[in-house]
Amino acid sequence: MFAHGFGCDQAVWRKLVPYFVHDYRLVLFDHVGAGHSDMSAYDWDKYASLNGYATDLLEICAALELEDVILVGHSVSTMIAVIAAAQEPTRFSHLILLAPSPRHTNDPYDGYVGGFTREDIEGLLASLDSDYFAWAAALAPVIMGNPQEPELAEDLSASFCRTDPAIARHFAEVTFFSDSRPELRKLHTSCLILQCSDDRLAPPEVGAYLHKNLEHSTLVHLQATGHCPHMSAPEETARAILHYLHTHM
Repeated sequence: MFAHGFGCDQAVWRKLVPYFVHDYRLVLFDHVGAGHSDMSAYDWDKYASLNGYATDLLEICAALELEDVILVGHSVSTMIAVIAAAQEPTRFSHLILLAPSPRHTNDPYDGYVGGFTREDIEGLLASLDSDYFAWAAALAPVIMGNPQEPELAEDLSASFCRTDPAIARHFAEVTFFSDSRPELRKLHTSCLILQCSDDRLAPPEVGAYLHKNLEHSTLVHLQATGHCPHMSAPEETARAILHYLHTHM
C-alpha cells in the first residue's frame, strides 16, 4: 500500500510500482484533497490533524479487507502510517518510512533537531499565501534536489499546482507544524527508515532520532539525494525496500 506525501498524488509512485507489481497486490490511493479524490469530501475539521488521514487509511484497509499490509509512506504519510499502525497494529506487517520526520521544527526545550525554526515555517506559509503557484515553482527544486535533473523538480511543481491552493495551505500547516513524536512509543510494528542524503526536509538527525525511538526499526542511508527518492532514484529505493522485506519476512 502506497501513501503519497504533501502536494502529490498516487502518480508519484509510477517509477517504483514496476519493482513490486509482479509479487504483491498493490493498493494506491489519493488522500482526500489531492489528485482525483472527491474534493467535496474535504472536511476542514477532520483534516486539521494527521489523525483524520490515518482514519481514512484504516477505512481503506477495512473496505478492501486488507491484512498483513506493507505500508510504504512518503514524507508526511510516514507519520500518518505510524498513527494508523499504532491504532490497529494487527493490520500491518511492516512500515516503510520514506524520508520521514515526526516534527519539522526544532524543539529548543529538549534539543530535538527537525531542521527548521518556527519562524522558517511561518515564512514558508506566508510565501504560500502570497502566490501559491510561484511558491510551488520555487519550493519544488529545494524539496526534490538533484539540480542536474531539472525535469524532476518540474514534475513535482506540476503536482503541487494540481492541488487546490486553499487545501494545500491547510495541509501544509498541518504537515509542518505537527509533532508526532508521542506516537512513536505507541508503535510496535517493524519498520524500515529510509534516510536520504542532503534532504532539506529531513536531516540526518531526524533519521537517527526515529531509529532510537522506534523499537523495531532498521535505518538505511540511501545515496539518493533530496526528499523524493522514489522519483529520483527508484531503483535504489526499491532495492532497499526489497532487501529489507526479504530479510524480515
